[in-house]
Amino acid sequence: MKIAVTGGKGGTGKSTVATAMAAELAKHGKVLLFDADVDCPNDHLILSAGRKKIKTVKQTIPKWDFSKCTKCGRCSEVCMMNAIVQIKGKYPIFVPEQCSGCGACMIVCPPSAIGKSYKEIGSVYEGRKGGVDMISGELKPGEPVSEFVVGAAKDIVAARSADYDFVITDTAAGTHCDVITALLENDIALAVTEPTPLGAHDLELILKLLKVLGVPGKIVLNRSDVGKPELIENMAKKYGVKIISRIPYSKSVMQSYSRGEAVNEANIKKLAERMLK
Repeated sequence: MKIAVTGGKGGTGKSTVATAMAAELAKHGKVLLFDADVDCPNDHLILSAGRKKIKTVKQTIPKWDFSKCTKCGRCSEVCMMNAIVQIKGKYPIFVPEQCSGCGACMIVCPPSAIGKSYKEIGSVYEGRKGGVDMISGELKPGEPVSEFVVGAAKDIVAARSADYDFVITDTAAGTHCDVITALLENDIALAVTEPTPLGAHDLELILKLLKVLGVPGKIVLNRSDVGKPELIENMAKKYGVKIISRIPYSKSVMQSYSRGEAVNEANIKKLAERMLK
């Protein structure tokens, strides 16, 4: 079973739920936990798991043959990331840190003066703790395109997934490209939220995205006894999505988190049990 743990807003407890559920499900079968929040991977920290690098992720970038370049400026005109600066009568100036690897400059270059080169944009790691195998991606600081790292890590997860009973993907917060990449091909997505106006607003965004992607969604209401739960209840009713778990505020959750241990919370255990059915 492939389970995504996601959420439109950061700080709702998404990674806490993902790691706790992975630890609980590992008591019943083989579990692979995929940390797809490559801008800030922290599942290995929550579980106090060591990691080792297994792949370097590279991205295609342009390389100029100035013997062919006519200084026309077409490459800079089509660069949406402003990675190419063109001064009239001069050769293009390339800023690789800004490049998204779209390849538009190569396509429009009249004399075909732009070829391919590569840059390192991130890494993929593996680890293991308490019966939970882990794959995590990590974007190199300063790089603008995280979905390539998510995709590279996801390819490794896909190649190994047949060996596991459960594959749990912990996505980044939001609805941007790397979240979409991580959500695709999951059997169910658990949207973790909190009972606040911002939590309800961002929950609506993620529920809309799940509908577009065709991924069945359920709601996990964290800190359910703080704030205004009716905000989330109304959103669930609006989109016809069930709240399948309510996790109350608990000091013990924070203590487990700070100790680098999987959270041992009754409602998360019940949530894991529902995934077994």
